[in-house]
Amino acid sequence: MFSENKKEKQMAESTSNQNIIAQGTKLVGDFNSEGDFRIDGTIEGNIKTSGKVVLGRSGLIKGTLNGTDAYFEGKFSGKLALSGTLTLKSSAHVEGEVVAGKLAVEPGATFNVTCIMKGAVKEMNNGGQRKPETEKTA
Repeated sequence: MFSENKKEKQMAESTSNQNIIAQGTKLVGDFNSEGDFRIDGTIEGNIKTSGKVVLGRSGLIKGTLNGTDAYFEGKFSGKLALSGTLTLKSSAHVEGEVVAGKLAVEPGATFNVTCIMKGAVKEMNNGGQRKPETEKTA
């Protein structure tokens, strides 16, 4: 009896902050969310989220995306700012400006951007020049 209620509550909590933009849907405007996004349709505008963004193979974003982590299979055009990891699958097509903490790119992905890694920005601000990997100290 108690275990069933616990399972239902956990399922409700895990799905309550997920936003899904289905294939064939087009949204124009600015969006703010604390939850995750799954985008299989089209968004034209600005997205700001503390959650993860998954851009499906049929998905398209034109605009600005600010978030933590993103996993792209579809197309993105605009400005992308992530504090975490940007993962690009082989079908991904990204154009514009990217600022990310980490980058993972599968062979076949299109990545036509100006890109700044968060760690590089810190190093540039701390001394004006980046040190080669072999000269870094612990």
